[in-house]
Amino acid sequence: MIQLFHISKNFEGGVSALSDVTVNIEKGEFLFITGPSGAGKSTLLNIMFGAQSPTDGHILIEGRNYQKIPPGEIPLLRRRTGFIFQDFKLINNKTVFENVALSLKIMGVAPAEIKKRVLKALSYVKLEHRANFKPRALSGGEQQRVAIARALVKEPALLLADEPTGNLDPEMSMEIMELFKEANSSGTTVVVATHDKAMISRFNKRVVTLSAGRLLTDGV
Repeated sequence: MIQLFHISKNFEGGVSALSDVTVNIEKGEFLFITGPSGAGKSTLLNIMFGAQSPTDGHILIEGRNYQKIPPGEIPLLRRRTGFIFQDFKLINNKTVFENVALSLKIMGVAPAEIKKRVLKALSYVKLEHRANFKPRALSGGEQQRVAIARALVKEPALLLADEPTGNLDPEMSMEIMELFKEANSSGTTVVVATHDKAMISRFNKRVVTLSAGRLLTDGV
């Protein structure tokens, strides 16, 4: 599904976010990426999503080299990927329903199907009663759950989550992780970046550990 070969990423000022990282993620796999703040977790997810390009190395998604894909085709590939951002990236002048529905509208899904899938996604994260609220009226935890519903509503082949439970209490965090497990059991490849060791230990999944941008460990 995802093949990362000797990935390095340098930013302006000589800051190295990743250095020579090689990881292979199989289709249908559930993988945690962990490590302390600044380890390179978010950068690695952004490279998988195609939002950033590596300074060195190659990335293949479903056998296609991301660096050689025409820019016009990248949005089509992203339609198969759900991304849960650490800072939510909700549109403040749209309702919760509209935020979750946006990607389906762009994909040309019929209005009746959009309504069905959005309400289903909101019920998953226990926010159907907030469908007509704007993001600013929600708590941080509720905004995080909207971001999760927005990612899941596309029924993606690949789900990338950057600290998806960072603003949630332990009970809701586990409920969200169960949703990810359910998506994974239906065939979705799931990659979760988190520093929550308790969560990782509860789920017996493969763990990739980064430290200062380098691959430290890779295994269950």
